[in-house]
Amino acid sequence: MRYFKLTIAYDGTDFHGWQLQANKPTIQGEIVNVLQRLTQEKVILHGAGRTDAGVHALGQVGSFRTQSALSAEEFQRALNALLPPTIRIAGAEEVGPDFDARWSARGKIYRYRLYRGKVVPPMIWRYVLHYPFPLDEETMRDAAARFVGMHDFASFAASTGSEEDDKERSTEREMYSAELVRTPDKEELVFTVNGRSFLRYMVRKMVGTLLDVGRGRLTPADIERLYELRDRSKSGPTVPPQGLVMVAVRHEEAWRI
Repeated sequence: MRYFKLTIAYDGTDFHGWQLQANKPTIQGEIVNVLQRLTQEKVILHGAGRTDAGVHALGQVGSFRTQSALSAEEFQRALNALLPPTIRIAGAEEVGPDFDARWSARGKIYRYRLYRGKVVPPMIWRYVLHYPFPLDEETMRDAAARFVGMHDFASFAASTGSEEDDKERSTEREMYSAELVRTPDKEELVFTVNGRSFLRYMVRKMVGTLLDVGRGRLTPADIERLYELRDRSKSGPTVPPQGLVMVAVRHEEAWRI
């Protein structure tokens, strides 16, 4: 048996998220279909995280095992030839049996783009949230810095859909860094967060909360209050998915062969 790691980039606009769903196009489903054609085996592809419908990726990571004799380079070349152009295999390498895209992950970086200009250029409308209205960006930066560290992010997470599961799950997460910056052309405001792991909709709720801070509906000090409240109805709205991209996933290095 051989083991492979894929680094995957995709435009999530036309897909129902990462996770395989019956009768709906998904990133995982598209890649699995091609892998099964190439290997003539039933292939299980594990992902580092489940991006939602409309969310993009530059550095999603997948892993699978196979008895195929194809090399990593041949898998990359064949996948890119057969996948839709909205999904690209940016890298492929053979790894050891201990590597798992999800369980070997030690951190993820996400980025959310807010377009601040009056008119969104048509080339980027799929990848930004248009928000041309006034914002207090200094208070937003203050609030963003308060996401760093180990906190209970229950107020910033969507429900699992099950009250029992919601009670059972841990909502504590560690964020290594969080910053809000203007791009050099001053047209975009970009939120980048680096953390150990994330809850469902967490980054989009964090951005919605920062927008409420910028609009004066919340203050930076309210971030600490939201940790204590553990009530997602008190934080900002869940912003639309198109501005979000999974930038990179960091893994342990011990799996390399």
